[in-house]
Amino acid sequence: MLSARTVLSRTARLSNARLNSTLVVAEHDEAKLAPITLNAITAAGKLGNEVSVLVTGANASKVAEQVAKVNGVKRVLVAEDEKLKNNLPERVAPVVVASHKQFNFTAITAGSSAFGRGVIPRVAAKLDVSSISDVTQVHSADSFTRTMYAGNAVKKVKSSAPIKLLTFRGTAFEPAKGGGSGAVEKAPSTDIATDASEFLGQELSKSERPDLATAKVVVSGGRGLKSGDNFKLIYDLADKLGAGVGASRAAVDAGYVPNDMQVGQTGKIVAPELYIAIGISGAIQHLAGMKDSKTIVAINKDADAPIFQVADIGLKADLFKAVPELTAALK
Repeated sequence: MLSARTVLSRTARLSNARLNSTLVVAEHDEAKLAPITLNAITAAGKLGNEVSVLVTGANASKVAEQVAKVNGVKRVLVAEDEKLKNNLPERVAPVVVASHKQFNFTAITAGSSAFGRGVIPRVAAKLDVSSISDVTQVHSADSFTRTMYAGNAVKKVKSSAPIKLLTFRGTAFEPAKGGGSGAVEKAPSTDIATDASEFLGQELSKSERPDLATAKVVVSGGRGLKSGDNFKLIYDLADKLGAGVGASRAAVDAGYVPNDMQVGQTGKIVAPELYIAIGISGAIQHLAGMKDSKTIVAINKDADAPIFQVADIGLKADLFKAVPELTAALK
């Protein structure tokens, strides 16, 4: 028979083990895990604690099976409810809070995407702590580097909050690999209000080209193309390179291409092996979304364009002449 002191000692150790754990809120489309969640899992592992992942949705069990096989994941919490279909942040946040109340996580994290930026601040408000967004480096369990002013300033911060609420920039961390065997269990139940928001629908563009966020090569066009029809130059070159296609905010605002192609601070953040910027001047907000690319090539007729300051290879030329020649040379 165990003494009271022994029982208390073991209980304390178990309590501390639970406290030293990090939760990653998974992003998915009800069928497949979003790549940025794999980056977030890698980042979460750098906090030095065991990693749990919360999967919410109407078809969460299927995605949870994928998450359980990710290396570094200790536990997968599954919240499957028709009310969680499409993972509206207003409905996901209460599930995150309920999970925290049961497991006492030291950190709650997500990828720095529209989904993560919607969920984490809501959870932070519920827990009465400040969140830290767009973390690019983890120094310790309470010290982080994040970008500011569209990436023009880098700040190292130390958080004294009892619970760290973080979003991780996907391009700053390698995606977690397979080979894991995490335990899958049901997430704590909670009331999910449905009167705050309603999902009306979405229009997804379909393309045979690589996804912009994960493509190893990206070709982007800017306002210098002068019209949406001229984006055919970009598409033709991208098809030769097997590349994803992006655009500057100016090109999107001008109506040349849809906004899901926008690269930049208010669009998608990419870091491919090769980024080719064509007819893009290099505004600060665009550079914030692509300057982590391994190799940057710029084609612009303006020698003073800011894009040349970050480019590894620059070509001062008329894009309407240079791009067709480049495409032809790849045949």
